[in-house]
Amino acid sequence: MDQKDKILDVKKDGNYSYSIWLEPDFQKLPEALEQLHVSGRKLCIVSDSNVDTLYGTQLKDVLSGICGKVTSYVFPAGEEHKTLDTVRNLYEHLILEKFDRKDMLVAFGGGVVGDLTGFTAATYLRGIDFIQVPTTLLSQVDSSIGGKTGVDFDAYKNMVGAFHMPRLVYMNLNLLRSLPARQFASGMGEIIKHGLIQDPAYYSWLTEHYQEVMDKQYEALLTMVEGSCRIKRHVVEEDPTEQGIRAWLNFGHTIGHAVEKLKNFTLSHGECVAIGCMAAAYLSEKRGKLTESELKDIRKVLKSYQLPVYTEGLDAEKILSATKHDKKMDAGKIKFVLLSRIGEAYVTKDVTDDEILDAVRYILEDGKDE
Repeated sequence: MDQKDKILDVKKDGNYSYSIWLEPDFQKLPEALEQLHVSGRKLCIVSDSNVDTLYGTQLKDVLSGICGKVTSYVFPAGEEHKTLDTVRNLYEHLILEKFDRKDMLVAFGGGVVGDLTGFTAATYLRGIDFIQVPTTLLSQVDSSIGGKTGVDFDAYKNMVGAFHMPRLVYMNLNLLRSLPARQFASGMGEIIKHGLIQDPAYYSWLTEHYQEVMDKQYEALLTMVEGSCRIKRHVVEEDPTEQGIRAWLNFGHTIGHAVEKLKNFTLSHGECVAIGCMAAAYLSEKRGKLTESELKDIRKVLKSYQLPVYTEGLDAEKILSATKHDKKMDAGKIKFVLLSRIGEAYVTKDVTDDEILDAVRYILEDGKDE
């Protein structure tokens, strides 16, 4: 892959919006930032305690030579800190450091860090610039692209948020080598989803190259992350504010979010998406859109990437009730994403409670026996 193939430009309303850089290290981050004219501007690196311990000094050293001043704001790692209280503390830091509208935030971490930093950038002084430097597979292929930002409110995931596009997404793919196996698998939940909803050839590639991916071979990581980024880019360019096909990205999320909430976030987001994908694929098969063989193949692929395909210890009725509080409700009806075939999704509002309960029981009981 040559240099130009490592930079993906993202458009909004047909015009250039920002670039995604896929690199093996931070060496080209200063070059990527040149177009943003950061000289003389203040940058605040926002990260969690895990990422800051591993890489905080490394990134600060890279940025210190190209801008006016670099500060850091570090909060405890974990979904439970993706709250308005953390945002408030970050506001205080920015005010004390005299950040103005010309200054910029740097989201350095996984999805929690990116979502929270983006929301802070969208709302501080009615909006300042931010860039994404995602460090997890999940954030590289999903949450860092497309401008969705937000925080959780009480038990409700991403209930408070805004659309706010980053000015740059810079990915150091070799950071993925240090990811714990479970975090890496979490990202695979979203990646497999991308193939299922949009690209059957990409889905087939994932089924054929799982060993190279699981071994974290660089070329396999590059091919895979680029493939998912291209799919996510296409969807958000076509539908930046989720009025149409961007809803396809919610495949597996309706039941997945309910499981995530009821499990008190003890399962990762990608693990819950995988469980939700199984439920949605089961519904698609029951509606005659997928064959039984295709359903079993999806299950096999998810398991090959160390993802769960069922869960235990939850009540089906409580999962159904939790789906009713999903932010993707429309006029009191759940917007459910199903598959019309492998590589093509559709949105429907006619999924009945009985169908949902049937799918939920599949991932609670039947799924573990297959």
